Amino acid sequence: MKQRQVALVTGSRRGIGRAIALELADAGFDIAITDVEHSDELEATRSDIERAGVGCMALTSNLADIAQHDALLQTVEDSLGAVTCLVNNAGVSVMSRGDLLDVTPESYDRCLNVNTRGTFFLMQAFGRRVAKGRQGGVSRSIITITSSNAVAASPQRSEYCVSKAGLSMATTLFSLRLAELGIGVFEVQPGLIETEMTAPSKARYDALMENGLTAIKRWGTPREVAIAVRTLATGGLPFSVGQAIRVDGGLLVSKY
Repeated sequence: MKQRQVALVTGSRRGIGRAIALELADAGFDIAITDVEHSDELEATRSDIERAGVGCMALTSNLADIAQHDALLQTVEDSLGAVTCLVNNAGVSVMSRGDLLDVTPESYDRCLNVNTRGTFFLMQAFGRRVAKGRQGGVSRSIITITSSNAVAASPQRSEYCVSKAGLSMATTLFSLRLAELGIGVFEVQPGLIETEMTAPSKARYDALMENGLTAIKRWGTPREVAIAVRTLATGGLPFSVGQAIRVDGGLLVSKY
């Protein structure tokens, strides 16, 4: 009997992560969702996924605590089966926007420990399990959600930019190492996506978009990011390695 596809989507109680989990459930994946703490929102997302007729489990996980990673993967495997698609969505922003000269070590370390270090070692834990032959017979993928700030500098969020640029390179490195194991590793770079996290900046970016910041003059939606992830997770780019997919309405296209 062929193994069912199982996706682990980190940071998925709301926003982009929630949309990705729902989209992959619609594609027939059993889903494990995580957040740093248990909440009614996380349970509501689990319930919505189960309505799609697939298996789902909701777990608490601190991505920065790398000692938890193998146990997290094992917990999912024990309940749903071995993870075949790892979606690295969990991340944090800066503690406060401001002058680059005022960035604190605490805010810098928080961004790097969660966004870059934590995700790097979760990818490593997943790759090691595959290398040991603990998964077979199905396509496997790692899809990492970075940001347009992996490329475009935003001085008021400098530590976030550094963490996402580092994560982009980590994704490229893993794509090369894991290709021989049959794992497709990809990066998705969302631009201006309308979520609770971006709500405080909405008025500012509305005006910038109207004046040509993006080619498509509107905010993106979490589901538009999720559709890109679904395409990658279901083998839509079978002969691509380490591809970075922009979901940004033309934000990063060079123009003048």
